[in-house]
Amino acid sequence: MDRLQSLRIFVAVAEAESFAVGARAVGLSAPSATRGINALEASLGTRLFTRTTRHVRLTDVGRAYFHEVRDILASLQAADEAASGAAITPAGQLRITCPQEFGRLYLAPVVAEYLESYPTVRAEMVMVDRIVNIIDEGFDVALRIAELPTSGLTALKVGQVRRVVCGSPDYFARHGRPASVSDLAAHRTISVAPLNSERRWRFGREGERSVRVSSALNLNSVAAAIGLARSGWGICQVLSYQIGPELEDGTLQTVLEADEPEALPVHLLHVDGRSATAKVRSFMDFAAERLRKIPVLR
Repeated sequence: MDRLQSLRIFVAVAEAESFAVGARAVGLSAPSATRGINALEASLGTRLFTRTTRHVRLTDVGRAYFHEVRDILASLQAADEAASGAAITPAGQLRITCPQEFGRLYLAPVVAEYLESYPTVRAEMVMVDRIVNIIDEGFDVALRIAELPTSGLTALKVGQVRRVVCGSPDYFARHGRPASVSDLAAHRTISVAPLNSERRWRFGREGERSVRVSSALNLNSVAAAIGLARSGWGICQVLSYQIGPELEDGTLQTVLEADEPEALPVHLLHVDGRSATAKVRSFMDFAAERLRKIPVLR
């Protein structure tokens, strides 16, 4: 087995934390992958993995080696793609990450439409509600809803979203509409926050402030809170894109608009700047055009 194949096996096993899964990723059997890793470790004179009957983990040396090797293989793939025309024609695997609800409501349909237009591209979407390090975790494109810190990433703004307080027309008919933040104390509120965190709602267009809300119900699921608000059970604070369909069909309405904090920008990000591959450049342009037409992002 040549050295390049051994390196590909090493990266695949490290990413999967499994010899069997890593082997399948490169089209080999688990015994073949094991032999390749053993040969690589022998040539380096060090252990790259710790192995138990249940887990495969990188050693400290293996972790440092993994980052170096992955970058080398990525550069080699980019060179191969450029030589074969992939720098001109979109092709290959496109990895995208975004928040869960945004992906479900808006970005997944855009990705599906993109793949119909570019059948030589395959896509993987990872939808998680955390800040993803797209370099360390190997993503081509990320969608981020936040003010962006200074970084080496290329950003394309596609819209903005508001932090809104919402309830159903039926709820407001029965309980009235809060006219000020202080009125929330008289309403049944639903808070959405990670477990064991303090429940605070954000307000203030000039000088943002957080207000502790004593909610009747605390959830860690945005979808569940929206469902209860839609049913007329109470009111909640969410990002406007999360209730885009409900705002459009009138099943939810917003209140306290004058007290909303500044809108949050929505960006598409990628790493490679002008040297980005055709699949990244074409997806950025394709997605930006469609996302900018979504009313709730305007």
